[in-house]
Amino acid sequence: MSTAVSQTWYMTQRQLMVFVRQPAYLLITLIQPVVWLFLFGSLFKKVVELGGFGTTSYLDYLVPGVVVMSALSSNMWAGMTTLDEIQRGTLDRFLTTPVSRAALMNGNVVNNGVVTALQSVVIVLLGLLGGADYPGGLGGVAVLVVASVLLGTVFGALSNALGMLVRERESIIGINTFLLLPLTFLSSAFMAPSQMPGWMRHIADFNPLDWAMVAGRSAMSEHPDWGDVFGRGGGLLALAVVSVWLSIRTFRSYQRSV
Repeated sequence: MSTAVSQTWYMTQRQLMVFVRQPAYLLITLIQPVVWLFLFGSLFKKVVELGGFGTTSYLDYLVPGVVVMSALSSNMWAGMTTLDEIQRGTLDRFLTTPVSRAALMNGNVVNNGVVTALQSVVIVLLGLLGGADYPGGLGGVAVLVVASVLLGTVFGALSNALGMLVRERESIIGINTFLLLPLTFLSSAFMAPSQMPGWMRHIADFNPLDWAMVAGRSAMSEHPDWGDVFGRGGGLLALAVVSVWLSIRTFRSYQRSV
């Protein structure tokens, strides 16, 4: 077990070096969240007057949504990194070494988790500078970051599995583009559930994106509903475990094909 963990960390460090050598990447990935925070936050700030948001500031409500949406949008492209490794022949060269096959897949996922956590903290700080209030304190923020990392793990692992199966950039781009907006708008990212149409509210109950938002928002509120936090968080954890397992299984299928 310790060997698999150390090998996974080695593969993670390899991915993180790319991030460290390109610090501008962090700024680029934060442009869209900043637009969501301050453009959407200003445009829809009076929507809280409709009620059901649990706060008088729309920015307070929006920050957890933007954190989770950022985790989703960045991790959905993990499969592109896997495809690059395949096309450059790097992955095949690793197959000739004794490195754990799970480490080869999970290194990418752990790397994305580290980057997602960093992005989440930066977005929370930007919201704080913009005037957002977090009654739940550091504990609530920590729950939000963990929820975003779990969600990112789910979609990062699934994206890796997709890359193993289709092995085409166009397919990943098409599927991600198709899923991103429906997953976002069929959730409580921008609108309180009580203000959503009934059918959308019921779909949101099964949307992992919404699970992360509910867990984060509840933990960051003045009076957290820990049933929501642990219920949604447990669902995300279970889904993350299944997604990682599926990713490893598809890798073994790829290994047999080379």
